[in-house]
Amino acid sequence: MSLHDDSSIIPLEGGFRRVGLVGRQPDSQLEDVLQRVHAFAMERDLVLVPEPALCVGPLETLEPLHDPAEIDLLLTLGGDGTLLRGVRQVVGNDVPVLGVNLGRLGFLTSVRPPDLEEALGKALAGEAFLDPRFTLEGRILNGGGSRGPGLWALNDLVLHTGGAARVTRLDLEVGRNGEREEIGSFSADGVIVATPTGSTAYSLSAGGPIIAPTMDCIVVTPISPHTMAMRPLVLPDHVRLTIRALERHEELVVTADGQEVYRVGPGDCIEIEKGAERVSLVRFQGQTFFGTLRRVLNWAV
Repeated sequence: MSLHDDSSIIPLEGGFRRVGLVGRQPDSQLEDVLQRVHAFAMERDLVLVPEPALCVGPLETLEPLHDPAEIDLLLTLGGDGTLLRGVRQVVGNDVPVLGVNLGRLGFLTSVRPPDLEEALGKALAGEAFLDPRFTLEGRILNGGGSRGPGLWALNDLVLHTGGAARVTRLDLEVGRNGEREEIGSFSADGVIVATPTGSTAYSLSAGGPIIAPTMDCIVVTPISPHTMAMRPLVLPDHVRLTIRALERHEELVVTADGQEVYRVGPGDCIEIEKGAERVSLVRFQGQTFFGTLRRVLNWAV
């Protein structure tokens, strides 16, 4: 069924009633898909809870999504970016996420528009399973030692220079509670810290390894390093990674899942480690990681 053995498969509990909706706008397919979801919900006596921007057309009278804890399932209508945006709204609330692909690649999504009603019917009947995914969390530590914004990602946290494209020198350490070991320093356009889920995204395009999503590990991939001696690194899930810029005048930014951007000032550093929360993606019988790899990325074809 995947890389899961039978003992590790988590069935999706059917019988859900409140379905949250997140959608990509503008999208030429979105209106039709929303109408079909609305018709399905009316037939099955489901309550749709759309994000405010989707309260239009047949959904204009519905109460918008404010509290993710009140929904049983989140349906994302768009591509992987829409799914990542939706995941950020429900993380920590134990809400499974079912992605409908209206985009091009759809590596994280499970359903194509023609199969929408069939997939929803299977999910409602409990004929699906949950694919729990490893996440990252971190924090920006200001130069004076105070804590800055918290970070969270399903795919990756990317540290890079802001403004004009130029290289910066970064130092990497692992360890906790003041006992840190230096990995090394290097000059590059930045660095990608990815989950196994994110290993097939930006990290892959930067030369990083493909990691099966059932693994728990942290992938560190330099972006265009200015040395042949620096290669991607896979770290165990129990470590805490610290990244700091050695050029203190440089202004950096960190991007979380391509969704949120945070400024990293001179003298600041970033600590990244395994996230406390996992994200459960909905999958169906016959959907496998390697099948998706071949179909979407043409791997080994």
